[in-house]
Amino acid sequence: MTADRPAASSSNAGRAENTGTVPARPGNSPARPAIEDEARSAETGSGAEPQFREGAGLGKPPAGPSFLQMWADLGPIGRNPETGGYRRYAWTGADADCRTWFQEQAESRGLAYETDRNGNQWAWLGDPSQGDAVVTGSHLDSVPDGGAFDGPLGVVSSFAALDELRARGARFTKPLAITNFGDEEGARFGLACVGSRLTAGKLTREAAYELRDADGVSLPQAMEAAGYDPSTIGADPERLARIGAFVELHVEQGRALALSGSGSAAGSGDAVGIASAIWPHGRWRFDFRGEANHAGTTRLVDRRDPMLSYAETVLAARREAELAGAVATFGKIAVEPNGVNAIPSLVRGWLDSRAADQATLDTVVTAIEKAAREYADRHGIDLDVVRESFTPVVEFEHALRDELGAVLRERTGREVPVLGTGAGHDAGILSGSIPTAMLFVRNPTGVSHSPAEHAAEDDCLAGVQALADVLEGLACR
Repeated sequence: MTADRPAASSSNAGRAENTGTVPARPGNSPARPAIEDEARSAETGSGAEPQFREGAGLGKPPAGPSFLQMWADLGPIGRNPETGGYRRYAWTGADADCRTWFQEQAESRGLAYETDRNGNQWAWLGDPSQGDAVVTGSHLDSVPDGGAFDGPLGVVSSFAALDELRARGARFTKPLAITNFGDEEGARFGLACVGSRLTAGKLTREAAYELRDADGVSLPQAMEAAGYDPSTIGADPERLARIGAFVELHVEQGRALALSGSGSAAGSGDAVGIASAIWPHGRWRFDFRGEANHAGTTRLVDRRDPMLSYAETVLAARREAELAGAVATFGKIAVEPNGVNAIPSLVRGWLDSRAADQATLDTVVTAIEKAAREYADRHGIDLDVVRESFTPVVEFEHALRDELGAVLRERTGREVPVLGTGAGHDAGILSGSIPTAMLFVRNPTGVSHSPAEHAAEDDCLAGVQALADVLEGLACR
């Protein structure tokens, strides 16, 4: 999860032609073969387990496309053919295509489809008013030139898990819902998890109305342009009151699973893990203001160059993070007047920092700001530091987490790894309102927010199986 804004917000940004392949593996290896070949392999028994028996069970309810076919259908949407990365920004054409795909998946399975007041999508099996619903899902939007798996793996796996439960003949005793939370990455408006924040009341309508993209388009304007009514956005306690548990499956953003255990087709480690907690994290904007001047005629001693202070601060961030065992990244920068032959008047950089606990995070950010002010004073630079967003540590509910562990231990006969993460998620935002939990699918390289993001097919299908087991344990008892 991130919140870098793209350079543009065109409603057609990131559309791509349907190529019939899924994203390439990390590195320069060729794209995987057409997904139809993989689907055929799975159906004939020569592919990875588990195999999905569509249409079986419960009087043969409507069966949707297989996991592999869903992946193939969703894969081309918003993919940039030059970079291989995805540009699925909130309320753009690519986002609309993803939303259409979600609705089609819901309707093909006979689920009741709806969009809530904040633009989040829901697909219901059973009566939501019954309460104590079990909900799963994730998000479909992306960071700029992001990977295929961050978010979509959770949504595709949710539909596939429902198909698997129907194939098992599972009998649901609670309502089940699959959801796509809007604008999780925050790539367009600079704030992550907008859909879930609004729903949980952690983002007010007034604050949401102030959000603007790089072109000055406000969130309400973007929603209206996409055909949604922004006047209804805001906290949705009635909806949350119907939910007994939310379980989000997500590709691991890191490689703790790949480094643990042993024995799987994708290498060492476990294919699936359970989240214990999300590190506290935040975003701070550093504005270094100097004096614009001619790059060729201004003596070095006469310059007030904010780029020097910024560069020194980037190095300080790395140093302080290493000392504390945390992470700190300046991943986005804006320069004015942004000319090759002009000394900048303003350098604006965004710091993302995360740590295992609040005290460590506070120590790191305080040290970075202290260093930045010292560098700024040395060069005659004015400095403003603004905290733009912050999420405290999230401890997933222990009872639900332990229940997931027990279910998977019973199914597999082995302990499932429990691990923390530095990445934020909708499950973390909602954890203060409802019981939430997360499953992680192994990422062999740990690369994420990149076109090289990858998870092996066998591990993805193992994730579907694990999610189906969990949902059966929660919703079918």
